[in-house]
Amino acid sequence: MTKQEKISAFDPNGLATSDQLFGLPFSYEESETVVIPIPWEVTVSYSAGTASGPRAIAEASLQVDLYDAFLKDAWKRGIFMLEQDHKLEATSNQYRHLAEKHIDNLESEKVDEKLLHSVNGACTEMVARVKELCANALSDGKRVALLGGDHSTPLGYMQALAERYDDFAILQIDAHADLRDAYEGFEYSHASIMFNALKIPQVSKLVQVGIRDYCEAENDIIEQSNGRVTTYFDRDLKAARYNGKTWKEQCGEIVAQLPEKVYLSFDIDGLDPKLCPNTGTPVAGGFEVEEVLYLLETLVKSGKKIIGLDLNEVAPGEDEWDANVGARLLYRLCNIMAVGS
Repeated sequence: MTKQEKISAFDPNGLATSDQLFGLPFSYEESETVVIPIPWEVTVSYSAGTASGPRAIAEASLQVDLYDAFLKDAWKRGIFMLEQDHKLEATSNQYRHLAEKHIDNLESEKVDEKLLHSVNGACTEMVARVKELCANALSDGKRVALLGGDHSTPLGYMQALAERYDDFAILQIDAHADLRDAYEGFEYSHASIMFNALKIPQVSKLVQVGIRDYCEAENDIIEQSNGRVTTYFDRDLKAARYNGKTWKEQCGEIVAQLPEKVYLSFDIDGLDPKLCPNTGTPVAGGFEVEEVLYLLETLVKSGKKIIGLDLNEVAPGEDEWDANVGARLLYRLCNIMAVGS
């Protein structure tokens, strides 16, 4: 059956009849957007569970209605999720336990350098694997959405994009600055993702939005970046709105900071924790879903291009709420990227 025949036979108003992401009937070859799940959470420093995010989101996605007012017939473009890498998941489980031992050692001031080296080696291999998976999909002409896992997972994707683009920005939606240098000794810590991203020469700009939990060293990096890092702190955004500035005006200012090509890195804890209560490190404050989506729609309406995105730190709890939010957010993000590419 051709893609057009599948479109004709598919009922976007009915129940999902496929266990593929969002119940869509398309193959990898027929889909414009590919979701790459990375079930990894080796370096999480508070609550675990993000490695289960991709699977939980895939299951919850079968309940997502496919109409999107921002992109007519969005589902027809096709979104396909690769099979989860079980070897990567097993490695994450194995080295998560070793990382926990290292964190315990830190608390007792008895660091095992061999153990730490082993964990860092596994994380290095994860980064390389992600780069390979994303590079392959990009070479096939796909738009790529990486689905974590913890926030360490997209570095390899950023590296793959750096081999294709001479200059791009990262737009980071997050509660945390993630600018720590090898947090807890982990070179590829989830709390170090943007510190590591800034090592990529092609990343000319980092714009952070919603940050509300950060340390003095991270603030120093921001202030000493000579404009390479621009941070919109949650408290400042809210204070300006209390004083009469509209979110529309603020979004215009944020978009103006970005160059033509933008990579979106979306940590779910950038949202109000009522929307992601089981994420690894929830922080009071944050955005409503539509506030962030309005920002992204403003971005693509400006003519700027989203060259890739990740969604990470979704951790399912005892119910489906976090995955429910994550699945609907993933669908909207993929569609916004389709418009803005």
